[in-house]
Amino acid sequence: MVYYELKKVFARRGSRIALLFLPMVLAIVMYFIISDERFVNSAGDGENGFAAIRKMRDVQKEWAGELTEDKIRQVIEENQRILATPERQSEDIQQQDIAYSWTQGFSDIRMLINYSFAGFNDYDYYRIDSLSPEVAVDFYPNRIRNLKEFLDTDGKDAFSEKEKEFLIKKYEELETPMRYDYQRGWKYLFQWAPAILMITTMVLGFLCSGIFSGEFQWKSSAILFSSYHGRGKAIRAKLAAGILTGTAVYWGMVLVYTGVVLGIFGADGAGCPIQSTMAGWKSFYNMTNWQLYLLVVFGGYLGCLFMLILVMLASARTNSTAFAVVIPFVLIFLPSFLSGTSISILNKILGLLPDQLLQLNQVVKYFKLYEIGGKVMGAVPLLPVIYAVLGVAAVPLIYLGYRKKQVY
Repeated sequence: MVYYELKKVFARRGSRIALLFLPMVLAIVMYFIISDERFVNSAGDGENGFAAIRKMRDVQKEWAGELTEDKIRQVIEENQRILATPERQSEDIQQQDIAYSWTQGFSDIRMLINYSFAGFNDYDYYRIDSLSPEVAVDFYPNRIRNLKEFLDTDGKDAFSEKEKEFLIKKYEELETPMRYDYQRGWKYLFQWAPAILMITTMVLGFLCSGIFSGEFQWKSSAILFSSYHGRGKAIRAKLAAGILTGTAVYWGMVLVYTGVVLGIFGADGAGCPIQSTMAGWKSFYNMTNWQLYLLVVFGGYLGCLFMLILVMLASARTNSTAFAVVIPFVLIFLPSFLSGTSISILNKILGLLPDQLLQLNQVVKYFKLYEIGGKVMGAVPLLPVIYAVLGVAAVPLIYLGYRKKQVY
């Protein structure tokens, strides 16, 4: 019966078109990723595409290793040397591009230095140009000092004393010196992951929206409910078909996306902490790129599955495919219109909505804190627990509600 329900899901022309939409999305995303990678050669000319990817990897691998005080000092000294060259001081753009080409190898480390020696919410691309090598000793202490200064000024009223202590402790727990490596593959993988997961979830919502309501649209509900297994095994088969569809399509999309991105850019830097990149510098979650990847894909799967269960619940309760199909759109897009509000309680609620599971690589960047039983924690450990429980609780509601349907 599960096989029969799966056939009904994929028999619709709209379902096949929706499935074809996913590889198109993947192709568009990969086009943007590859075209976004630019390498400036020693002649000052820009290169794009696969050659640029390979050359960027080669020059950045030269700076791989632990980000020790000596490595930071070396980067500052090299930057000063380049600043003093005729090419860098020239007013000719081509000459300036030549000088820029010499900085590409340590460009990621340069960004971290700029963050370290600026304020907590500030970033100045040219900050490193005014630094002396002697300040390298302050690279890691600055990260904690900037946080404390932020909590005493701009963030003074945004966090309780216990939350402030929690954040400072998490910053102090980061193991230093951090390991740095070429990490372009993980950068692009995380950058586009929310878009891939959200679009996949919306397509799956369309595929599964008619699993229960379709019987009423096709006028076959009377036959279904009067059959021997119509109010038992058939309903379980529909639930299984929805979950199997979501699982197969989600993991197919995720694994292809992962394989293509890391296949092109490489998986170098899997063991580097997320704080060793500009995007994760201020995160208080101490984890590696590989750990964040597992969090993103498994958290995304849970979020996708929860939304599909809601779609099937709406489909079973209302007999309306149209109503069911809009649920993922509402849950994904509505929070984005409400975000950024100055209302603290609303921000905390928004931080725990299911759309957050589809963008955990963004969640780890923000200070979304919750105090439960006197213990402070971030949103990341709470989200999977909340929606695993809610998802499991919703399944019996679908089963019990649909088997009691009356046909007139």
